[in-house]
Amino acid sequence: MAYRSMSGVVADLRRTNQLLVFEEPIRAELEMAAVLRYVYDQGGPAVLFPRVRDCRFPVVGNLYGSPQRARYLLRHGLQRVEKAMRLKADPAAMLRQPWRYWDLPLSLPHLLPRRRRSGPILQHKTSLASLPRFISWPQDGGPFVTLPAVYSEDPLQPGWMHGNLGMYRVQLAGNDYLPEREAGLHYQIHRGIGIHHQTAAARSQRLYVNVFVGGPPALAWSAVMPLPETIPELVFAGALAGAPVTLCPCPESPLALAAEADFAIVGWIDPELTKPEGPFGDHLGYYSLAHPFPVLHVEAVYHRSDAIWPVTTVGRPPQEDTTFGKLIHQMTDPVLPTVLPGVKQVHAVDAAGVHPLLLAVASERYTPFQKRRRPQELLTCANAILGQGQLSLAKYLWLAAQEDDARLDCCDIRHFFQHMLERVDWRRDLHFHTQTTIDTLDYSGGQLNQGSKLVIAAVGEPLRQLTSTCQGEFRLPPGFSEPRCCLPGVLAIQGPAFAFDAERGADPSLQPLEGLPLDHPLCAFPLWVVCQDSRFAARSLNNFLWTTFTRSNPAADVYGVSPSTYQRHWGCRGPLIIDARPKPHHAPALEESPQILELLGTWRKPGGPLADLHKFSRGS
Repeated sequence: MAYRSMSGVVADLRRTNQLLVFEEPIRAELEMAAVLRYVYDQGGPAVLFPRVRDCRFPVVGNLYGSPQRARYLLRHGLQRVEKAMRLKADPAAMLRQPWRYWDLPLSLPHLLPRRRRSGPILQHKTSLASLPRFISWPQDGGPFVTLPAVYSEDPLQPGWMHGNLGMYRVQLAGNDYLPEREAGLHYQIHRGIGIHHQTAAARSQRLYVNVFVGGPPALAWSAVMPLPETIPELVFAGALAGAPVTLCPCPESPLALAAEADFAIVGWIDPELTKPEGPFGDHLGYYSLAHPFPVLHVEAVYHRSDAIWPVTTVGRPPQEDTTFGKLIHQMTDPVLPTVLPGVKQVHAVDAAGVHPLLLAVASERYTPFQKRRRPQELLTCANAILGQGQLSLAKYLWLAAQEDDARLDCCDIRHFFQHMLERVDWRRDLHFHTQTTIDTLDYSGGQLNQGSKLVIAAVGEPLRQLTSTCQGEFRLPPGFSEPRCCLPGVLAIQGPAFAFDAERGADPSLQPLEGLPLDHPLCAFPLWVVCQDSRFAARSLNNFLWTTFTRSNPAADVYGVSPSTYQRHWGCRGPLIIDARPKPHHAPALEESPQILELLGTWRKPGGPLADLHKFSRGS
């Protein structure tokens, strides 16, 4: 039977040995998040905190800490959704293998939301201050709702058919918010609620918003799905849950409530009013800083009798939200060619913070009679990728041709980089998009939402063999040291502190590297990463990806040995250099509180609540 509430989810996880009940009293501020990060890192179970200090509501976390557990919790509708995705990609499959798709019509009754006069969500009222004050990182600006489903409707076309359900950050207190009356609402510029906001602003009217927490897991998952604007998230939630979403009237708002949610925060936005929201430790591994964002004027807070507050903690990947990305990729991968013709595969690299780095495989079929191939169709595909929904936030897009290696898989990151670096011609294959938008949470561009993009498209036979060792004697310019191999063909070099020259628009300290001779031994490596700590960057693949692509803005931080510009096309004859050093405009990296780590250590000792994680199932 499909889940109706968090209590149903928790009971099922307990029954199947996928739940740790953390019996010690614990604070929602910092302590709980440290426990969840540790349990996730150990591949542990979901965690229920029944004894939250200064709060009467229990809290559950790490619900989706493994792909197996996520699939288990979504099992009532996930398989049919995946079948529908495959059928959309290949409609003729219904004729070839009808027995595989016989049960798809059974999903139809689940698609349309059902209306009720009332629901469990209306059983009790509470206040913002009574909700768990979950804080993940020491410099967070206040308590946040980290698994919300934020619901709004088009002011011109009211009703769920034109509604949007999104997972947007909600700050419950702190900064300049009026206690008990206001909350911060952070959403990125491309989100569906932004269109509703703009429409309300043009009409000088309130935008009503309801924030749902808990309820069927499909609510939260639908809020993060990259759905076409023509498909309401509430419809997808019904399909994914294996049961229709139930709605009931709200006394304080024209918007309906999700009748089975555990909590609902009811309010409205004045489209003209903003207040500082943040900071918040985010999924790139840094703090997103305080910036003006809309304010939610809170009219009421509802909860059901058996309410449990679900949370997640984000930070430098991998974290629990990694599971969201993996499962969404699995669901949407079959339909990708129908949305982006010519594109075979796209991988948003989690270790690099998702949006900073995309790897893709596409077709290169233009002018096949030419003896000397060059990227052509690949560039058409690149433009399509960068014009598609959340993919438009990408900062680096590396694009390979399927025809060069039919087995190429961009999820195999090591092999993909090897394939690209063997073939790339830095004089030809770099294509910049300057003065454009990037992820709101990415501070490498220096200003909110502003930065650049770089498409690297390579095609053809290998141009070089990659090396992993530095051959021969060599010297580096003063200030540069400790060259370390990250991957075959990739070298991390420790550099001096960043020093920006505003007139040149670059850091002059990198000029000596650009002027090295092409026969320098290190020029055998086609890609150099200048960083603060080359040993850290080379220690693991994830360290290389995180350091390189979260700390660089292509137009400002890409250099090259022996560079040149021809007809405004920039390239270089020698290695490409990415400046991934920390810069003054970057947000600070996330660090654990030493006191909280010490407390965590006591809980991990024999006999402590975290001592026996190995006894739990990793997922059914």
